[in-house]
Amino acid sequence: MKPSKTALVVDDDPEIRKLISKYLARLGFAVTMSGDGKSAIKALDAARPTLLCVDNMLPEKSGYDICEYVGKSPTLKGLPILMISARAMPGDRAAAEELGVAEYLVKPFTQAEFDAHVERAMQAKSA
Repeated sequence: MKPSKTALVVDDDPEIRKLISKYLARLGFAVTMSGDGKSAIKALDAARPTLLCVDNMLPEKSGYDICEYVGKSPTLKGLPILMISARAMPGDRAAAEELGVAEYLVKPFTQAEFDAHVERAMQAKSA
């Protein structure tokens, strides 16, 4: 039986992927991971997660490219997206929001901050 909460974590840093996956597991998510934009798109199509956690700076395709792909895909449209980035400029956040990102979290972050962003992202898309 497929878990009700699944997440795809996309970050080119393996340590960040592990940390985010650990936090998501504590929230009851089954997690799939990807290290670049190209494999992330394949994983999205294969796994159809209930949450996408994505860095904006990735090899192959950017987090923005992935968000654009999600927005154009009839089967993924409406997927809650949490963008996690080291970039804190207002323009980065605005660009993410234009592409349908529900929440934008700046690195570094605490587990409490992460949990709150995940909760808001999930609520935003179910509203």
